[in-house]
Amino acid sequence: MAAKIIEKINAEALKADVPSFKIGDGVKVFVKIKEGNKERVQAFIGTVIARDGGGSTETFTVRRISYGVGIEKVFPVHSPYIERIEVERSSRVRRAKLYFLRDRTGKAARLREA
Repeated sequence: MAAKIIEKINAEALKADVPSFKIGDGVKVFVKIKEGNKERVQAFIGTVIARDGGGSTETFTVRRISYGVGIEKVFPVHSPYIERIEVERSSRVRRAKLYFLRDRTGKAARLREA
């Protein structure tokens, strides 16, 4: 009984227009940001280094280098604050998690194009 209720709530939270992207893809995530009573959209561009969970709780981690500092953000796939996700480039990787990129900078952090 309770499992059916949870399933129904999870099904309502799922987005229908989620693009297919995988680990190693270069993505542009457009996030809605509220500042006071104004709302704007900001793009976060980086490489997907991880995907976790499933269903309505699925998340993905995007990493980028900004002014020489590595920045990672974790986004829920089905969040209402994500306006859209665009896949800019695709890379061929042989790992499920690309945490090794945290230790690399410059050319060593490049991924092989698919």
